[in-house]
Amino acid sequence: MSLTLLKGRKFLTVFTNPYVFYSKLKTLQNPFAQNSNLQSPFRVSQISSFSTQFPEYQMPSVTWGVVQGKKEKLVNRVKICDYLKSLGIIPDELENLELPSTIEVMEERVMFLQKLGLTIDDINEYPLMLGCSMRKNMIPVFSYLEKIGIAKSKLGEFVKKYPQVLHASVVVELMPVVKFLRGLDVEKEDIGYVLMKYPELLGFKLEGTMSTSVAYLVSIGVSPRDIGPMVTQYPYFLGMRVGTMIKPLVDYLVSLGLPIKILARMLEKRVYILGYDLEETVKPNVDCLISFGIRREKLASVIAQYPQIIGLPLKAKMSSQLYFFNLKLKIDPDEFAQVVEKMPQVVSLNQHVIMKSVEFLLGRGIPSGDLAKMVVQCPQLIACRVELMKNSFYFFKSEMGRPIKELIEFPEYFTYSLESRIKPRYQRLQSKGIRCSMNWFLNCSDQRFEERLLGNYIESESSGPSFCIGGKLVLPGSEVVSDEEDESDDEVLYKRTVSL
Repeated sequence: MSLTLLKGRKFLTVFTNPYVFYSKLKTLQNPFAQNSNLQSPFRVSQISSFSTQFPEYQMPSVTWGVVQGKKEKLVNRVKICDYLKSLGIIPDELENLELPSTIEVMEERVMFLQKLGLTIDDINEYPLMLGCSMRKNMIPVFSYLEKIGIAKSKLGEFVKKYPQVLHASVVVELMPVVKFLRGLDVEKEDIGYVLMKYPELLGFKLEGTMSTSVAYLVSIGVSPRDIGPMVTQYPYFLGMRVGTMIKPLVDYLVSLGLPIKILARMLEKRVYILGYDLEETVKPNVDCLISFGIRREKLASVIAQYPQIIGLPLKAKMSSQLYFFNLKLKIDPDEFAQVVEKMPQVVSLNQHVIMKSVEFLLGRGIPSGDLAKMVVQCPQLIACRVELMKNSFYFFKSEMGRPIKELIEFPEYFTYSLESRIKPRYQRLQSKGIRCSMNWFLNCSDQRFEERLLGNYIESESSGPSFCIGGKLVLPGSEVVSDEEDESDDEVLYKRTVSL
């Protein structure tokens, strides 16, 4: 028999006998099999029967390139769950989640999250984060968050606030939201700040709540160029539904007499008032104002001057201030209501600050009864800085040489700047030899003061400017106001609103 024929028979024998084939293959794959004393790290249990197909456990897996069998998957899942329980993590929510094939991979995820600052309790708050791959989910997301301005030291805090971000696609979900914010004129350097305040924005759909909220605000008169600063100040309004939150509040404030244009200006500067709950906070606070004697027709003026008042724990604050004013200043409830109408900020004014100016005036010989009248006439008096009041009082006594009675009649004197208004105007009067009341030369614009000095007309003394919502700023001698001073209603109301 020739050599060629002999080799062919041997080759045929190997492939027709599965046992011979498997034995030779096993010998090649496992060199430790020839030495029973050596233990191979890859040794598997002996099987009793053989077939032409490989055993199930030798097929590729998702994680390591070898598909695991059902039994091995179950065993590994039990081991991983036992490992998590040993750390104090409750794996109940991971029952239907695809877990890694080995404990090492899970350990790597846990350690990575802990390095970010997350505790076991944080992980238990949202255990589904353990189902996120480090290389496919965590690292790409964190890299992008750092890129848009969130500091690495804040990433753990960000995940605590919004752990769902770990499941997001950078290209499909995160980048479009950032692009949308930039389109609203949110500054690039403010993107990280905005998302840190309200990370849930990354989960919103662009064509949903965010777009409709912006569109509605623009429709009522909010300037589009102010949307960006509004988002930076209070991004939460982007998640508010127009029909159930924003529009009902706007409609209610308008029903109180607040012009829609003034309300739009208020929202541009203080958009956070959209976050006040209409039924739980705003309406009860309006009822509270009325119960304390605030006239219904003055409600709009009070809100325009101090929008925060509709979101405060108002009943407690007003009760405390009313008691204080009555005890220390001898101001009765009706007079206190007048004070609130003229300066609603008084409900939040620190009582220690109030007493500083009160003690200063009492120390200058002003009787307590007259002081109460001064405060009711000009509530801004109790919010002035004592250092500035001292300088103004010294000039009043030493340079002007006027009696205290004039100060009691015109307490607004302390609200004017000594250097920019009181001194220059008084010196002009002295140079012309004019003797007049403080109200006459201080309570007017620069243009009106110049007209008075020229003496083109004689104007009788009257009370100072008064503000009525929906109307003009009423000035003494308004019949001779020049065209330059004759402003539109909206301009006057806007100036009044933003100045406060």
